[in-house]
Amino acid sequence: MIRSLLYILCMLASAMPQAQDSIPLYPGRQVNPVGGRDKRAVQPQIFHYPCGNSANRPAVLICPGGGYTGLAMDHEGHQVARFFNSKGFDAFVLMYRLNDVAQTGSRFPDQHDDVTTAMRIIKSKAATLGIDPSKTGILGFSAGGHLASMGATMPKEAVPDATDPLEHIDSRPAFAILIYPVISMKDSFAHRYSAAMLMGKEPAPGLSDSLSTYNRVTPNTPPTFIVFSSDDKTVPPQNGIVFYQALLRNKVKASLHIFDHGGHGYGMAPKDPVLNQWPGMAIGWLSQLGIEGALVK
Repeated sequence: MIRSLLYILCMLASAMPQAQDSIPLYPGRQVNPVGGRDKRAVQPQIFHYPCGNSANRPAVLICPGGGYTGLAMDHEGHQVARFFNSKGFDAFVLMYRLNDVAQTGSRFPDQHDDVTTAMRIIKSKAATLGIDPSKTGILGFSAGGHLASMGATMPKEAVPDATDPLEHIDSRPAFAILIYPVISMKDSFAHRYSAAMLMGKEPAPGLSDSLSTYNRVTPNTPPTFIVFSSDDKTVPPQNGIVFYQALLRNKVKASLHIFDHGGHGYGMAPKDPVLNQWPGMAIGWLSQLGIEGALVK
């Protein structure tokens, strides 16, 4: 009876067109607005999609793509959140800071600060929200996949004596799900546009290497699930391959799936009977890690 009620609550939440509430990343602080291609002056925040009232629910922080100049908030954000709600996960969609072609917006480390701050906020509210911080991970698409990979490979450690209580919490996610992610900032298969928008057109020496996140993988990197399409001309699958190889070298649990079609930017691919299998595959993979939604047993 209780599980049936939870199912109904989560399905009602997942059917809503907007998130239940938004949480600012820097309340009371002035930061550069999101900006980007559409010039939205919106402060960095996360949109929370709660799922029921059970305790110790898993959660996922979702980073939409958009080349670090836009945010595909619907098909790589809110739709994905509703899917994870339907599987018993709380979901949070991140609105992070962006740049523009005139280089008047935000560049690294702003985006890295946003994703790590978002994860710290989620963990800090875990007890109040009924979330299990040890089962809270990250998911990203395209440039948002690069941001998610930074969150996974460049976490901020806890600083117990920090003045800011958020800094008492580490930002390491429990898992990472990377969907056609930008990984390299410098190789022949790099997505040059995302690189320029994140680092500037003339990045500081060594920054391109540092932010090519396959160079950042360590044995402490969380288990990672990666999806690509072999015909992706925008972000070639070599991005996923080098990241996967780095995970294997460091003995991190990893799963790489390369479909034979799809190109780039399909989100959950609801109209493609092959590509639309990846969300369920990711849920199955999480289950194998012992991370099951409140409704999945």
